[in-house]
Amino acid sequence: MIYLLTTLVNNIDHHLYKSISIFFISFLSNTFSAISGGGAGLIQLPALILSGIPYYQALASHKLATVALGMGGSLRNYKSLRNDIYLCLQILIFGLPGVIFGASIVKFISEKYLYLFLGIFTILLALYSILKSDLGLVPGNKKLKLIHKIRFLIFIFLIGIINGSISSGTGLLVTILLINTFRMDFLRAISLTFFTVGIFWNFTGAIFLSKMGTIPLNILIILIVGSFTGGYFGAHLSKLKGNILIKKSFTTVCLFVGISLLIKSTVSFY
Repeated sequence: MIYLLTTLVNNIDHHLYKSISIFFISFLSNTFSAISGGGAGLIQLPALILSGIPYYQALASHKLATVALGMGGSLRNYKSLRNDIYLCLQILIFGLPGVIFGASIVKFISEKYLYLFLGIFTILLALYSILKSDLGLVPGNKKLKLIHKIRFLIFIFLIGIINGSISSGTGLLVTILLINTFRMDFLRAISLTFFTVGIFWNFTGAIFLSKMGTIPLNILIILIVGSFTGGYFGAHLSKLKGNILIKKSFTTVCLFVGISLLIKSTVSFY
């Protein structure tokens, strides 16, 4: 009897500690993600895998949780989305088929090559942000020629494929694509990223990935609470501190995401 009670108490302590740890990891990673425009998967996804959740279930759980991140960030910045509804529709119409395709072929893709490519590209984004001192700091609008619009939509589709398959870093890619294509500032670009990628892309990807196995409900609830509160808090900080903080956070997160992906790729080759 004493043995059973001791085992029960130990299990409760273990589950409580695990739940608290996952909540704080989720809150912190999504706070930084809300400030930088992406990168929540850098910490949150590996943490889920290390806690014993299989990769596909962890990826599906992460995606559903980042829907809450998108809602939290969008709720704080909803006013800035009013003038970009048409652009949001373009990102959804051309991005969602990519997400569905990426989630459908994830079993057949060699992750190590994707991690290697995305890691190198993300580090290059960080270096580009460092070298281009005015990147995303000055708000503006750029009228696009037809060829530029087509190129933008092709990139959106390709990023959607990456989002559906490995998830990590795709919010950062969409953010920088919006800044470069339309000469947006970081705050406006991140608002669009959270609304489109954070909510709709990730929800769609999560639905397809969830068919590969059941998602642990207790972990998912904790992740959703942590993601929503982290997203709202991060969006609030970015509003207070402005584009300079966002640019620094974006550069830092890009570097860490890129290095993390390169390490994953290197490990998987051996």
